[in-house]
Amino acid sequence: MRACGAWVWTRGLGGHVKRGRLIVFEGLDGCGKSTQLRRVAEALRERGLDPVVTREPTDGAWGRRIREMAQSGRAVAPETELAWFFEDRREHMRDVVRPALEAGRLVLSDRSYLSTVAYQGARGLDAAKILADSEAEFERPDCVLLFVIPAREGLARVAARGGVAEPVFENLEFLERVEAIFEGLDLPGLVRIDGRRSEDAIAAEVLAVVLGQLDGLHEAMP
Repeated sequence: MRACGAWVWTRGLGGHVKRGRLIVFEGLDGCGKSTQLRRVAEALRERGLDPVVTREPTDGAWGRRIREMAQSGRAVAPETELAWFFEDRREHMRDVVRPALEAGRLVLSDRSYLSTVAYQGARGLDAAKILADSEAEFERPDCVLLFVIPAREGLARVAARGGVAEPVFENLEFLERVEAIFEGLDLPGLVRIDGRRSEDAIAAEVLAVVLGQLDGLHEAMP
């Protein structure tokens, strides 16, 4: 059913709204994930759905601090950086993601803790520990769309589009380490998307995956 213009899952026994779905868009800088998230959100709205669209780092105080650091070119200690991401994510889970899921909403997020695993892992921290700590504390995505492109191509796209640079994260050697960690991920619900194809071809695949997630949820309902 839909209520107040928002997608709400069918109520289960006792009248409780079933938990919504969290679909995360992940990948290297320049992989096209933000464009594809925007396109699939528009396609869902055309079908009468109203997903919650969000991102990490957020626009909150911790998220702004992270962006300012990344754009300054002056990196902080990896442990400090990791702490900032965790604080930003705690607020994001508390204020946006969990309330939306509890209300039965579909949440589309541009990045999640898997980016922290890959990026802060590439900064020399223990990627496996970051993953374990994150899964113990934060909402696990129901589906992860991981957009795959070579680090060199992603960096070229970032340079071509202009905008505000983030030199702390946008350099080839670093992004190749990030790429290697993303390549090693093997998680339930992870779907790899070839990001080197045309935008329209990728959008068609992404929409099919997302709609499949929604269809699968309906089929599982009593």
